[in-house]
Amino acid sequence: MSNAEGFLRSRVDRSPGTARLALGDLLVLASFLTAGSLSHGYDPITMPGRVAGTIAPFLVGWVVAALVVGAYAPGATRTVQTAVTRVTGTWVLASAIGLALRSTAFFHGDAPLSFALVVTGIGTVSFSAWRALVASLR
Repeated sequence: MSNAEGFLRSRVDRSPGTARLALGDLLVLASFLTAGSLSHGYDPITMPGRVAGTIAPFLVGWVVAALVVGAYAPGATRTVQTAVTRVTGTWVLASAIGLALRSTAFFHGDAPLSFALVVTGIGTVSFSAWRALVASLR
């Protein structure tokens, strides 16, 4: 087994539950970022590219951060405390990556401090509530 395979096996539990957890994470991410877009007058029906462009850098950040922090590792949702700790670390890193990407020419928007605080705070609460629910149901 290569080092990359070993790393992935330690960071991603290959079970149907992991796929459902990842789908839930995607829905949480898309939901609060779409709600934020709506609050700024960007309708996902009439402006789907704009809303997708808002979600994309944070989705990239999530994928990278989830592997680094182990958001889908075996035991990541074993207890509520573990689930919330793991997802908070993942989202803080993911939002930093997403904010950095938004500061480039590849994505629209920028990353003023107010936006950084709001997206990090709301994301932390949203993901923590979701993952706490998952862990409490296990």
